[in-house]
Amino acid sequence: MYRHRHLFRTLFACATAALVTAAVMVPSSAAAEDGTAAYRGCPLEPGRTTLTVRSGGLDRLVVVYAPHRTAVRGRLPLVLNLHGSQGTAANQLDGSQLEETAESEGFLVAAPQGAMVVGAGYQWNVPHVTDGDGPDDEQFLTDTITQLVRAGCADAGRVYATGYSGGARMVSQYACDHPGRVAAIAAVAGLRAGAPTAGAGGGFVPDPETCTPGRPVPVLAFAGTGDQINPFAGGGAAYWGYGAVAATNRWAALDGCRREPRDTRVSEHVTRTDHTGCRGGADVTMYVIEGGGHTWPGATVPWPPVLGTVTQEISANQLMWRFFQDH
Repeated sequence: MYRHRHLFRTLFACATAALVTAAVMVPSSAAAEDGTAAYRGCPLEPGRTTLTVRSGGLDRLVVVYAPHRTAVRGRLPLVLNLHGSQGTAANQLDGSQLEETAESEGFLVAAPQGAMVVGAGYQWNVPHVTDGDGPDDEQFLTDTITQLVRAGCADAGRVYATGYSGGARMVSQYACDHPGRVAAIAAVAGLRAGAPTAGAGGGFVPDPETCTPGRPVPVLAFAGTGDQINPFAGGGAAYWGYGAVAATNRWAALDGCRREPRDTRVSEHVTRTDHTGCRGGADVTMYVIEGGGHTWPGATVPWPPVLGTVTQEISANQLMWRFFQDH
């Protein structure tokens, strides 16, 4: 079993030179340290590899984790894992611990890194909401997927995406604009369904003109009622605007979900809301954590206390992988 190698250093930690040193993915016949050979047809060795992805005239950084052993001897499912604002690719891998799930379940994790410097890390250039000019990060995600597929590592039909906070905003908008690229998404503390706009009755609602997917997308979300960064009921920074329920309801409408949402209590402080009867089986599900913070459910490494409570009643990683497998 893969042992987590790093203590989570806080999403606002400084990006070190080691994190931004890019390495080009090149074929290798060498065995990994534990004797496991490289994947058949794929140049990645098991463990973490730092890649360069050329996108929009820039050399962009992506940290990929490949499991040490898997029953599949070829292309693996791929999960994109996007950091939050002021985060880095390595921070996101450390804090989410998604590598451990990849190790046990046998899939690739790719953590792309933003290029717009903010604080001690980076943010994503999310269409419709990010201030200022920046790189085309939707194209960067597409180029990352394409590079891993063309290298013989990732299965193009089993590409999924998750993200935390600003990374969840980015993943949500990517699903709005490129629904054919991802089989499903899972947003942690940041599901969106387009940019916020003023509602007729006051407050904010999702702007329908900024999220027009041409096909249904299965959506899983995690939201804490104690989130002070992206408030559950709406508010916070201008780029948040509407709340978690509005976001899931909008995705249910986009996916043509016909049945009324159903709430199920899954633990003492966690309720699951399911939107079903959707086109193409593209269900929309949200886990609501009573008192939960702007955090990753089930994480066992230290998260900054300022971000609030990290629930241990559910595991976002286990639940999202089960959701991905179902879609």
